Amino acid sequence: MVIQWYPGHMAKARRQVEEKLNQVDLVLELLDARLPLSSRNPMIDDLIKGKPRIVLLTKSDLADPDATRCWTEFFRGEKTQALPVDILSGKGVKAIFSISRELMKEKIENQAQKGIRRHRIRAMVLGVPNVGKSALINRLSGRSTAKTGDRPGVTKAQQWIKLGNGMELLDTPGILWPKFEDREVGLRLASSGAIKEEILPVDEIGLYLLEYLSQRYPEQLKDRYKLSDIRDLQGPALLEEVGKRRGCMRKGGEVDLEKAAEMVLRDLRSGRLGRISLEFPSDWEEKPNESEGDGP
Repeated sequence: MVIQWYPGHMAKARRQVEEKLNQVDLVLELLDARLPLSSRNPMIDDLIKGKPRIVLLTKSDLADPDATRCWTEFFRGEKTQALPVDILSGKGVKAIFSISRELMKEKIENQAQKGIRRHRIRAMVLGVPNVGKSALINRLSGRSTAKTGDRPGVTKAQQWIKLGNGMELLDTPGILWPKFEDREVGLRLASSGAIKEEILPVDEIGLYLLEYLSQRYPEQLKDRYKLSDIRDLQGPALLEEVGKRRGCMRKGGEVDLEKAAEMVLRDLRSGRLGRISLEFPSDWEEKPNESEGDGP
């Protein structure tokens, strides 16, 4: 499944990032802690051209803690500083300042030797839609400076925001890439809310999510929807059973699969299903081996 989606404002946002990059010292790359690589723009390395980077794993309060620890180690292996953050509570957010200063320490010292006095560290905030960029900026600045929302695409333009501790942030609209050739990536993004719901059928997304939960988080799935046994429930039968349990019915006793899927997605995004991660580093490690065995 190839999902084509590259609206005009996304192309414009990329151009704006490239134009402003020479004005910033480092990049704060926001990734959804529940799906870090799926929510990582594969164009990011080309975009930032070697700028120092801090990976911020947002929504860590919704992610599986064991998975988040694995992802932190994964990025450490890539020699990238990764920091889980809970923007709502502020957990981990203050560390951004100290890590930024440490990353810039050598550059600031070199400039000081040349008589250049630094007043602020300028950072660009990058990430896919709905990953928490504006919410993070509001938390860092202590005021509602950037617009937030629970739907992708709220931030429409770039804006500089001064912080009170020697940093200045450049907020940018979320940038997605032209198409998702990996079906799993597209469905994970859709499950998390990074892709507008009109892009994929909601029942397809809900079905994917339930099948994933039945394999990786079966106890949480059974507990949430009062399912005694899910071993014999596969495909649409699982979504139908969940719909029955939660009263998602049409006239005549037929299950409303779309309504049931919407409910499952709300439960995931709100945390009512528990702390769920939609991918682990091992999921990506297996992909090359799978592709090597495919025929032409």
